[in-house]
Amino acid sequence: MTGAPSNSDSSAIVESMEDNPDGGCHIYRNGYYGSGISVVEGILEVNIIQMTSIQMTESQAENPLVDFVVTCQGSLPTDVCTVVSDPTCQVSKSVVCDPIVISDECLLTIRRSFEEPGTYCINITLGDDTSQALASALISVNGGE
Repeated sequence: MTGAPSNSDSSAIVESMEDNPDGGCHIYRNGYYGSGISVVEGILEVNIIQMTSIQMTESQAENPLVDFVVTCQGSLPTDVCTVVSDPTCQVSKSVVCDPIVISDECLLTIRRSFEEPGTYCINITLGDDTSQALASALISVNGGE
């Protein structure tokens, strides 16, 4: 290697550039690189443990309400999304997402309204910055009954 500078440091970064036909250039870098990895627990599991229809008067039965009691395992979620679909879980009718604050134990009650009495597929997703978990249920909503 006549004329090449001798360098015994194997961690030196060497840069070279070459012209590119499209007018730009590429930069090639050789050497050692480091990166940090953080392992987070994430939300491991979501369970719908109770579904309760809210009793309303007949005049209020136009949009039935249901309370869903939900628990989770792992890290505490920061948001909840509810997707209400047809009974086959294929056609989405509504999506509602809300931020939540849970300080200690992952146990929360989610109240959702429905367009009318009927059978629905419901997906509840709890999420945070790094993970999310889903629970699904088929529910029959009976309005004011």
